[in-house]
Amino acid sequence: MLIRAEGLTKTYRKGATEIPVLRGVDFEIQPGEMIAITGASGVGKSTLLHALGTLEKPDAGKIIYGPTNQDVLRFTEKGLSEFRNRVLGFVFQFHYLLPEFDALENVMMPALIAGEDRAVSEQHAKELLEFVGLGHRIKHRPTELSGGEQQRVAIARSVILRPKILLADELTGNLDSKNSQNVMDLLTSLNQATGISILIVTHDASIAGRMHRVVTMRDGQFI
Repeated sequence: MLIRAEGLTKTYRKGATEIPVLRGVDFEIQPGEMIAITGASGVGKSTLLHALGTLEKPDAGKIIYGPTNQDVLRFTEKGLSEFRNRVLGFVFQFHYLLPEFDALENVMMPALIAGEDRAVSEQHAKELLEFVGLGHRIKHRPTELSGGEQQRVAIARSVILRPKILLADELTGNLDSKNSQNVMDLLTSLNQATGISILIVTHDASIAGRMHRVVTMRDGQFI
């Protein structure tokens, strides 16, 4: 087991109104597993993804990191930051690339922030850009890249620190069907080459069908 969620609950409050979003969710991810979370809008998919990624704290429950058998929700802020940097990679529907930097610099950025050697980081970033098919575009800025190319740069950036799991929230939401399948080809290749676990939230049945396992949420729970 890589990560296990136990009894996660989350309720949003708007004035006097309470909106339950997660209702005692239990969930487990194995090493090397590719999983899609599907379901209608507003059922808690993204909230669960953000909770697993420690971007949002649930009201109750545990998130156990298998290799150390620790509840990451008990980590200090520093411990959480280190956990995110070393265990988790993130890709979102919008790529969040820095427009003033080229593709190579964008991919390198997390490694440099983490204090890794610049030359080593640059070489690794070049290798990742080659892997995602953009070795010839490393000096191009985001505005000079297509939507599909921007998302591939974002994927390369998300794995520069060699995370154990990649969390992706509607990563193909802004792409046409051809580019969406190209991105999924890339994720499959990445999974096969590195053994990284991949968890995606998607509304697209064709994307979900590419994963090892598909789970569906309704009203804050799995069905």
